[in-house]
Amino acid sequence: MFIQLLFASSATLTVGCALGVLATKNLMHSCIFLLGSLMGVAGLFATLGADFVAVTQIMVYMGGVVILMLFAVMLTGGKDFISRAQNLLGLPSSMGNKWTYSVGGLVGLVLLLTNIRLISNVMNSHAPKVIGDEYPSTVSQIGHLLVKDHVLAFEISSVLLLGALVGAAIIARPRKQK
Repeated sequence: MFIQLLFASSATLTVGCALGVLATKNLMHSCIFLLGSLMGVAGLFATLGADFVAVTQIMVYMGGVVILMLFAVMLTGGKDFISRAQNLLGLPSSMGNKWTYSVGGLVGLVLLLTNIRLISNVMNSHAPKVIGDEYPSTVSQIGHLLVKDHVLAFEISSVLLLGALVGAAIIARPRKQK
């Protein structure tokens, strides 16, 4: 029952937020929808018993979206995103409406269910056994492969990511005019 609830909420969140990314024209709203979609994908990985991939999805990809939002604010000048109605009526910026609260509630539900699944897998992984009904935990096998067999590829990818970060910082910096 728990896995079916996690799957249904994760699938709904993933598809709904992916459609939200396509439908919105606001850059920040698009980043928030992308964040929700990636959280849903992490929930789907947790339903499959891919603990390592689910945690990696949360830490790497969702962290990357937060950095994307920071770059979006930096590159657009950090303008306040106030609607025309708020500007005309002199209203303060609102924190959301019923629709954004419902999407936020669904994201929170998927995050809670994913964390419950991941923590229960960690607590039950003292001895190698099948988690859930069908899928074993993959954390120990992937960790062993990364440290022993594929350490060179792991290190090369870290250098590649560092180079991409330095390149993005150089591209994003303001140019001095002579």
